[in-house]
Amino acid sequence: MKTPITAIAAPLRGLLLPLLLLLAWEWASGLGAGAAYVFVPLGQLWDGAREMLADGSLVLHVRASLERALTGLVAGALLGIATGTLMAQSRVAERLVGPLFHSIRQVPLLGLVPLIALWAGSGEFAKLLIIGIAALYPTVLNTFEGMRQVDLRYREVGAMLTFSRAQMFRHVLLPGALPAIITGVTHAQVFAWLACLGGELLFAAAPGIGSLLQTSEQAGRMDVVLLSVLVIALLAQVLNLVFTRAARLLVRGRSVQ
Repeated sequence: MKTPITAIAAPLRGLLLPLLLLLAWEWASGLGAGAAYVFVPLGQLWDGAREMLADGSLVLHVRASLERALTGLVAGALLGIATGTLMAQSRVAERLVGPLFHSIRQVPLLGLVPLIALWAGSGEFAKLLIIGIAALYPTVLNTFEGMRQVDLRYREVGAMLTFSRAQMFRHVLLPGALPAIITGVTHAQVFAWLACLGGELLFAAAPGIGSLLQTSEQAGRMDVVLLSVLVIALLAQVLNLVFTRAARLLVRGRSVQ
């Protein structure tokens, strides 16, 4: 049986390692000017955060990255759901689209960047295209598998009720595949966020956390570089939490990975 002290101490154990790392970081920052440049003192990090919050630059970059990531995610996920559904419902479409899709998804996204830059330039559309492609892959795969794995008994019931193809999709296939589709979108948001940051690092001509990270490194502002990394990690955790909770609400009582 847990005592009150044990109940309070248990969650705090997870803070022990971060606290030790912070103490080691602060100690390393005092070893000299060279060390202070790499291990930026925590006080300097705090001052940098206050400065960026005061002038609004941090909010500007965060908003730009979130809008970009979510826009690309929505576009890629919608196209992925449509493509996965088409491949699952049509043998002809699977034979025509499947080999091309599976071949392209084996190519690392960074390997497509030169082609994307050639075809779409280095502006906003190129970044959205990178994000959309990253979100497309897991959505197509999960939608396809979800549609194919709908219980045969449900299909038979739909056939007994003489459902049309549209009715079968709406009342049988879509509800049955929904957990897999939601899982695909949840995974897609992770890839979309990573692709967003990668696109901003490669095409750093507009606001965004990735652009801020690159320009700060070039300017020698290691405090801003570290702040950018912390913001990236924090936003990734927030996005993952929001999408996971939303997925559980949307498919309550079903299996979502």
